[in-house]
Amino acid sequence: MKAAPRAARRWIAGRPRLLDVALGGGLTLFDVATVLDRTPEPAGWGVALWGAQTVPLLWRRTRPSAVLAAMTCLYVAFQALGPVQGRIPGPFLLMIGVYAAARYTPVPASLLGTLLCLASTTAADALTGHWEVPRLGSLEPISTTTFVFFFALAWLLGCNRRRIGADAERLRELNRRLWAEQELNARQAVVTERARIARDLHDVVAHHVSAIAVQARAAEDVMAPGSGPAEAVQCVGLIARTADTALIEMRRVLGLLSFRERELAPEPSLDHLEPLIDAATATGCRVTYVSQVRAGTALSAGLRVSAHRIVQEALTNVIKHAGPVGVRVTVGGDDSRVTIEVANDPAPPGHEPVPGTGRGLIGMRERVAAFDGVLAAGPREDGGWRLHAVLLAKPPLPAEADA
Repeated sequence: MKAAPRAARRWIAGRPRLLDVALGGGLTLFDVATVLDRTPEPAGWGVALWGAQTVPLLWRRTRPSAVLAAMTCLYVAFQALGPVQGRIPGPFLLMIGVYAAARYTPVPASLLGTLLCLASTTAADALTGHWEVPRLGSLEPISTTTFVFFFALAWLLGCNRRRIGADAERLRELNRRLWAEQELNARQAVVTERARIARDLHDVVAHHVSAIAVQARAAEDVMAPGSGPAEAVQCVGLIARTADTALIEMRRVLGLLSFRERELAPEPSLDHLEPLIDAATATGCRVTYVSQVRAGTALSAGLRVSAHRIVQEALTNVIKHAGPVGVRVTVGGDDSRVTIEVANDPAPPGHEPVPGTGRGLIGMRERVAAFDGVLAAGPREDGGWRLHAVLLAKPPLPAEADA
């Protein structure tokens, strides 16, 4: 039972133009009906002029100040021309225009428009004799007292609705940013955990497997043909080849654990920075990406992955510690080196940074050190932050080349 009203409200809320047409059209018909039943019968142009007062409400959301001005001018013109004899209801329908101005324009502009509207309509009614000065405590239907009361009420309601709408929009924006940050943090947590597993596995296995490969090659050299049984030479050679294969496969597994998501996303590299840029933009950051990588540059897979992760960690730190600010990401490179610079503007006033552990910067230093590079990170003079990293290209290991 409750679903139907909610669905109806969502349907109406999704069609604001239709609601404005219904409001403006309905009030116009109501206005026309209030003056048609008069004796003597008013002229047609007078009926049209009276009904035209509410037509501007069709644009109350997009041009609220102009709507209030147009309604005020039409009412003053009607009073000045006097096409309808007898008293008329007064400018109470202008309250809708006052509400729209207060709802959709800043407070100073809407307050000024409301005061001008009140002064114009009151002067028009006073000069045309449509109201008299009321007695003390009187609330005549047409008087300055009632004009002030209802116009002030409409203006206050509109301002309050504007404030509620602004608060709701801020909450929606904060919710979108929170969702984007949670998604980014979740991905980063997965990557961090895989990297930790990879390092642990490497520490436990890699040293021993490498020792096997070295010792097997030494034994193969000693047991060359003519100095020992051929079968022994063949077995030792098989050990060396098996150890090389184990190293290659282990590196592939480590790459899958620590860096790659083959089924979910392309391999991280400098060619796939768009998801990082999009994720940072979704949190409110204004990211400018400049690529200065020389055409035809051939970089090793490890260097491309490390550069990608440095950019990712730098953007994560910006989101955590600076919030939605301007960020400039510059990546340059050639066959000898890759340079990365991530600079962000100062955090907005009142921003509370997310507490960190410092592991992100440590991890970036480790990645840079693995390629004999340098990393510089620190505050800028304007209060922002700048990270500059240089990674030197290195030839792949023999096992990687064979792979």
